[in-house]
Amino acid sequence: MYRGLQVGLIIPALDEAEAIGPLVGSVDRTLVDWIVVVDNGSRDATAERAAAHGALVFREDRRGYGSACLKAIREGPPADILVFMDGDGSDDPREVGRLLSTLIDDQADLVIGSRTRGRSERGALTAAQIFGNALACALIRWLWGVRYTDLGPFRAIRTAALERLEMQDPDFGWTVEMQVKAAQRGLRIREVPVSCRVRQAGDSKVSGTLGGSFRAGKRILGYVFTAKGREWLQRN
Repeated sequence: MYRGLQVGLIIPALDEAEAIGPLVGSVDRTLVDWIVVVDNGSRDATAERAAAHGALVFREDRRGYGSACLKAIREGPPADILVFMDGDGSDDPREVGRLLSTLIDDQADLVIGSRTRGRSERGALTAAQIFGNALACALIRWLWGVRYTDLGPFRAIRTAALERLEMQDPDFGWTVEMQVKAAQRGLRIREVPVSCRVRQAGDSKVSGTLGGSFRAGKRILGYVFTAKGREWLQRN
């Protein structure tokens, strides 16, 4: 329990057997009450290694980052705060406390770990990721007046605020959906600089291929324009 609040950590994972054990094992358990790893259809020992290091393991056969997150939210233990991070070791679990302290001390509802404001290892972010992030963040600022510098996966949110967002995206649009809806609904939002490491093992399912990068970018930008279109229709 962190400052009297129940904290849960959610880690979606697909074929991350080499990275998931050390990642789960390095989380400071004085900061989080439970860790849920959602096995998103792995063909390797991701589930077994996560469980061996003390994580609760759920399986979600419907592929997609958002699907895995939604599974953990629906079926995970109760929590006042939820932290999300990737399962490839690119996020540094030693920085969980930085997100939590900002959320509580600044009385924020949502804290985004910004890789662009922090320190990234060489090769940790591809050119496509950097460009796509910058473009999406610029569009959000233009359309909703909220300044983000990153759409990174490492984030903390109060559960009550998350419920207000009514998250739905099953795939690559999960992070941008959260940030757009947070802007639309007036959540108290903060960013903190975080480290970005080269993935610790395995292959990226998104940025590692041209096709994956294109699909992710298309989904993210499509969500931004669709959300603004729906907002306009509701007002007119």
